[in-house]
Amino acid sequence: MTSDAPLLAPLTPAARRVLDAASVLFYERGIHAVGVDTIAETAGVTKKTLYDRFGSKEALVLSYLRHRDESWRAHLDDLLERVPEPGIDRILGIFDAAISWSDANSPKGCSAINARAEIGDGHDGNAVFPEVARQKAWMLDRFAALCREAGIAAPDDMAQRLMLLYEGAIVTVGMETFAQPFDVARSVARSLLEGAEAGASAP
Repeated sequence: MTSDAPLLAPLTPAARRVLDAASVLFYERGIHAVGVDTIAETAGVTKKTLYDRFGSKEALVLSYLRHRDESWRAHLDDLLERVPEPGIDRILGIFDAAISWSDANSPKGCSAINARAEIGDGHDGNAVFPEVARQKAWMLDRFAALCREAGIAAPDDMAQRLMLLYEGAIVTVGMETFAQPFDVARSVARSLLEGAEAGASAP
């Protein structure tokens, strides 16, 4: 599987407070709206400590995104361990994990998508874009791997369809367009997967 996340270095207690404060503030208010003064004050540290631990605001933003990504992956892995046998239910476990994750952790939608919306066109050297792209590539790879394990025909094509459902549900959560979008996405995903399974078994 490609697009693995870089491991975060162990954090000192002060760095942990900075990252925790930044994570809440960036997610709730937006990256551009929150300055290092506010983060340092909320964390109960000096600006010097913040810069000593992270070097720059951009590096802190990347740590925020990577920390959330690591937490999501751990949550997903924990759920998939409960469905160890390859098959449709294991693939749908991604949607189950998203359902149990989103209310507590992502009421405003995906932190990666939100961060991407705040930066430029992705060609200005901002490190946020490749980080977000890496996270989304990993998610697509995970769908494809589970589809291959389950013996789904054209697993890469199916992974792209499932990814669209997953990403659409994330955006719908943030926009509050309608209730329980991941449940709807899961239902559509099941129909797609069962159709592919039936097609593969037909004479």
